[in-house]
Amino acid sequence: MRIGIDARELCGQPTGVGRYLGGLLAAWSADERARRHEFLLYAHREISARLDARRFATRAVPGSGGTWWEQVELPAAAAREHLDAWFSPAYSMPLRLTVPAVVAIHDLSFVAHPEWFRLREGARRRLLVTHSARRARAIITISDFSRAEIVERLGIDTSKIHVIPPGISPQPSSLYPSPQPSALSPSVLCVGSIFNRRHVPVLVRAFGAIARARPDATLDIVGDNRSFPFEDLPRIIASEGLDGRARWHRFASDERLRDLYSKARAFAFLSEYEGLGLTPLEALAAGVPPMLLDTPVARESCGKAALYVPRPDVALVSRGLEQLLFSETTRARVLAAAPDTLERYQWPRAAAETLRLIEGTV
Repeated sequence: MRIGIDARELCGQPTGVGRYLGGLLAAWSADERARRHEFLLYAHREISARLDARRFATRAVPGSGGTWWEQVELPAAAAREHLDAWFSPAYSMPLRLTVPAVVAIHDLSFVAHPEWFRLREGARRRLLVTHSARRARAIITISDFSRAEIVERLGIDTSKIHVIPPGISPQPSSLYPSPQPSALSPSVLCVGSIFNRRHVPVLVRAFGAIARARPDATLDIVGDNRSFPFEDLPRIIASEGLDGRARWHRFASDERLRDLYSKARAFAFLSEYEGLGLTPLEALAAGVPPMLLDTPVARESCGKAALYVPRPDVALVSRGLEQLLFSETTRARVLAAAPDTLERYQWPRAAAETLRLIEGTV
C-alpha cells in the first residue's frame, strides 16, 4: 500500500501533534508489518524531525501550510501519487481526497469551549473538523472522554471512532520509575503550550507562596504562549518577585526536556480540558509525581498516579505542591501507581493499532 500522510506538524519545532506523529513514525520504522507499505510524507517546507529516509519519502508542496494548502494544494499533489490510503494526524483532512482516509481528532476544545478561540479561528476549526469527521473512513482519538465528545458534539456514530492511546515521548527507559532523590531541590516543572484553560498564572502565584519560604525553590514552564485572551507570563512572574526563579522556556528539545524532568521534584498541569494530557505521563515515566486538576479525563489518563486538586485556586494548588515536594508518603503513593498507568501508553502498540486501522479502510 502507498499511504500518504499530512506531515506539516513535523516542520519547525514539533510539539503536540508533531510529537504524536513522530512517535508513530519511529515505531513504524522498526515494525516488520509496516515494511509492507510505502509511506509518503507531505509538508509545506522542510521536515525538521529525524526520519529514516529509506522508509519515509517526503514530498514538498510549497505553500503556507494553512487551510488553502490543506484543502487545495495538498490534495492536488497527492492525486498525482496514486495513493491507496491517507492519514491525517491533526484534526482535519483534505476533503477532496478520493482515497480512504483516517483522521486523528485529539479533542474538541474549539467546539466545547468556543470562547477560548478567536472567532475566525474557532469557526474554521469547527467547520473543517466536522466535515473531516463525516468524510473520513475512520477516526482515531486518544481517550474515552474524547470519543464521547465526538459522538455527542459532532453526531458521529461510535462505531466509526477508535480509541488508540499514544505512547510517551521520549520513551522512558523503564516503565517502573523510582522516586526522585530527596536531595533534589524543590523544583516544579510544567510542560505544555500555554492556554487559558491550563491556568498557568495560578500556578505561578501558588509557587510564589512556596518560593517565599524556600529560597532554593524553582519553577520551570515549557511551552509556547497561545493564550486568548492573552496572558502576559513575564509580567505575572515579575509581579510575584520570581525573576530568575520562575523560568519560561518557549520551546525545549527532547534532550532539554529530559534534563528538566531529571531535575524536577514535582510536576504541575492545571488543565480543565484536554483530550488526554501526555506531559503528566511523561513526568511519571521520569519518576516525577504530577499534580492535576480533578477532571474526568485526568482521572482516565493518570488514575491513582497523580495528586488532584478540585479547582484552580492559588491556596489549594500551593498546598498540593507542598505535598508533592516535601511529603515522602504522598510522593511514594503517587509513584507506586505509575507502572499500571504507564503500561497503556506504548508507541509500538499505538503504531500497530493505527496501521491496522489504516489497512482496514482499503
